[in-house]
Amino acid sequence: MKQIKTLAIVALTIFMALPAQAQYGRYGNPRGYGHTRVTPSVRSGAGYYTYYGFRLGVTGGTINSDNPFYDAGGIKSGLNAGFNADILLSPYTPLFFETGLQYIEKGGKKSSGGEKLTYSLNYLEVPLLLKYQLKLDNNIAITPFLGGYLACGIGGKIKDQNQRLAENAFSDNNFRRFDGGIRLGCGMMLDMFYVEAGYDAGLANISQDSFDSAHTGTLFANFGINF
Repeated sequence: MKQIKTLAIVALTIFMALPAQAQYGRYGNPRGYGHTRVTPSVRSGAGYYTYYGFRLGVTGGTINSDNPFYDAGGIKSGLNAGFNADILLSPYTPLFFETGLQYIEKGGKKSSGGEKLTYSLNYLEVPLLLKYQLKLDNNIAITPFLGGYLACGIGGKIKDQNQRLAENAFSDNNFRRFDGGIRLGCGMMLDMFYVEAGYDAGLANISQDSFDSAHTGTLFANFGINF
């Protein structure tokens, strides 16, 4: 956990220190922040711009817990879908604040002692990110991002594949619905198209038992369109 916090601080320092002048052009000036299709209708203020996007992708989740029953280091695949808004924070630096709403499937798998368990944790999640646009040419930009997320569990199951039994993952005996943590990754803008990969590191303890701890960890890869 200390390594994740150190990485987050270092990455944020690097993003803030990048020279603004190197990014000016179609992706990084007051006439065309975001992508080539930015128009005056998306201005959020004098010299400030907002662009929007849809995202669809896949996830791979694990659960790290000191309770052997909930510790699930096997990767569980899932889906990720949502929309976002990116707001330019300054007319002089291509630094954006990104937020939005997404549906994301997290969880994990385990197989030990004859048991085969699958943990499905489905959330509505709000990302809270800083995103920097590093222009490569007039149509391509690299977009590293760092920040956090807040999530609320909306459904989930713990399934015992051998016994063919299932129970509610967000019950009083299993996991809490609230989750939150650090999100970091990098994307690439190709005109109006966008691809990204990143990782959600859960910092909130989602275990209902006050003597145990459990944290989610989720890789994701998305494809999207900005407008």
